[in-house]
Amino acid sequence: MVSLKSADLNAPRRQAIDAMKASLSPEQWARNAAFVAELRREISAHPVSRHPAIDILNRGVLDHDAMRLIHLEYRHAIVQIFTDALLAAQMQSRQLEPRLASASKMAGRFLLTLNVLDEFGFRPGKDAEGYYRGNPACAHYPLFEAVLDDYGVSAEDRATFRPTAIATEVRSFLEDAYGSYVDVSALLAVAEEEVILFSPPLRRATGALGLGVDDGYYYVHGVSDDDTAEAADDDHEDDLWFILTQAITEDQFDHVRRISLEYCDLWVRFWDEQLVLAGAAETSAA
Repeated sequence: MVSLKSADLNAPRRQAIDAMKASLSPEQWARNAAFVAELRREISAHPVSRHPAIDILNRGVLDHDAMRLIHLEYRHAIVQIFTDALLAAQMQSRQLEPRLASASKMAGRFLLTLNVLDEFGFRPGKDAEGYYRGNPACAHYPLFEAVLDDYGVSAEDRATFRPTAIATEVRSFLEDAYGSYVDVSALLAVAEEEVILFSPPLRRATGALGLGVDDGYYYVHGVSDDDTAEAADDDHEDDLWFILTQAITEDQFDHVRRISLEYCDLWVRFWDEQLVLAGAAETSAA
């Protein structure tokens, strides 16, 4: 039993990963990790990773109306439901038991919580009263809503917005995975990869229009290589792959590979559609 009086509370991310590894045999972990590594290589080579939208956004050539629409579409496809999916994964970690030892689900929940704390607007450290630091106004979803404010999107505009069929399909594909710990964890990891790919271009395209990107949503997304910013996208993506490594079994490899690549395919179609709507017809990555 761990003594609460002497427990090591440092490096919580590493401790969670170590506990997850310890829940499997070394052979099981190595086999699952090899599958996950190969899947990540496939995803990094997928056409979505070199979609023409990345270059077009980076060049800052899209006008205000096009970028306004892209943000509304992106909001519907992923931003509104991302924390829903994280919370679904936390709940469905119960599926690890009784296959794994009692309480094995807690390390994954702990690691997901580190992601959730960032998403919900908490910050590392203690406040003046020695309690957690955070503010719901700093949660990533309302920060994205503030970007829409900057684009002049009214509350009525948001309420009456009719997304494209592909934006709804991307959203539904993740929502339909909420009942499976393995599925939702895999798709969340893929979604983080999409965030890493497209947030920097979206940030640059927004900045090119004269809108502020040095604070708010684009201070926590799209600047993973900036030491002064607060982005943690890379950590989050790695965390989700570790969660999948603990959760998956060999008989699920083919299924997880299929849904992960299918989700990537949907994102290609999503960005194809955004370029068509924007009048930038360089669609479909080779």
